[in-house]
Amino acid sequence: MYHDTVVYSILNLKCPRCHQGKMFLDPNPYHLKKIYAMPDNCPVCGQSNLPEIGFWWGSMYISYGLSVGLSVVTVLFLWLVLGWPDWAILSANAALMIAILPLAFRYARGVWFNMFVRFDKKYSVHQ
Repeated sequence: MYHDTVVYSILNLKCPRCHQGKMFLDPNPYHLKKIYAMPDNCPVCGQSNLPEIGFWWGSMYISYGLSVGLSVVTVLFLWLVLGWPDWAILSANAALMIAILPLAFRYARGVWFNMFVRFDKKYSVHQ
């Protein structure tokens, strides 16, 4: 079943243990005042969303990797395929990086959390 995959948990920003509880209180990442808002525990299985002090710092590396990867692909596409001038590539890439920042932040947390917390079927209703 697709509900018990790590990819499902990451793409839907669900709790890595039960794959049902939402990781973030506000589903819209562009409500910037609430971008960090997470419940203390998963409302479905009770998994702590702060396993230890400083836990989420590691997700910054994931966010950096996602951003750099997307930036490289964007620059290469605009340069090699479309043949845009340098100033246009730089401007478009900067705008894209600013636009995806909230998404990169949230998906980086999803990836990071799934690296340390495993799915447990006993907490899932999708058995």
